[in-house]
Amino acid sequence: MLNSKIRLIIWGCYFLLLSGCSLFPVEPPAIAYSKTATLPLYQLQQWSFEGRLSITGRTDSWTANTDWQHSVDKERVKLSGPLGQGATVIQLSKGVVTIDRGDGKVQTSDQPEAFINQQLGMFVPIQSLRYWVIGLPEPTQAFTETPTGFKQAGWLIEYKQMQAVAKTTMPYKINVSNEQVKLKLIIDQWLL
Repeated sequence: MLNSKIRLIIWGCYFLLLSGCSLFPVEPPAIAYSKTATLPLYQLQQWSFEGRLSITGRTDSWTANTDWQHSVDKERVKLSGPLGQGATVIQLSKGVVTIDRGDGKVQTSDQPEAFINQQLGMFVPIQSLRYWVIGLPEPTQAFTETPTGFKQAGWLIEYKQMQAVAKTTMPYKINVSNEQVKLKLIIDQWLL
């Protein structure tokens, strides 16, 4: 009788532990970065992803949930805190950027990078980042390959982990850094 109670407790603990495992996100299997494998992505017309972003500068740092949608002539990046709080939407189209913080005061500029960097308080190469997040160097600038990515325009772009998405390989963990800014991005879900 005592033996069956112990077995029942052990099995109960086992099932509780097993069900607890499903609460944590499953990381995709490790795939190494390959520039050759990502070359067809230059032809990709539309993509979007959801993920998590952290940016650290010399005097400031912040984190956000990220929802980035790309089409041929438009970038839309939504940054938000936990449960969507403090959402900011950045849209870039035909050389014009708009920033909407949800307070009814939409700001616009025809100097996208300077304006975004002024708003963030640190320099982030938003035009190049559009290529870097999908695993590619910006085609208009020279770059040097490294074992885990490349260097371009004074930035080191490292693909710490890749993931299989729709018969191709896309970034999962990306680090983008220079002497002043470190950006880390984890992409939880791609839509191609």
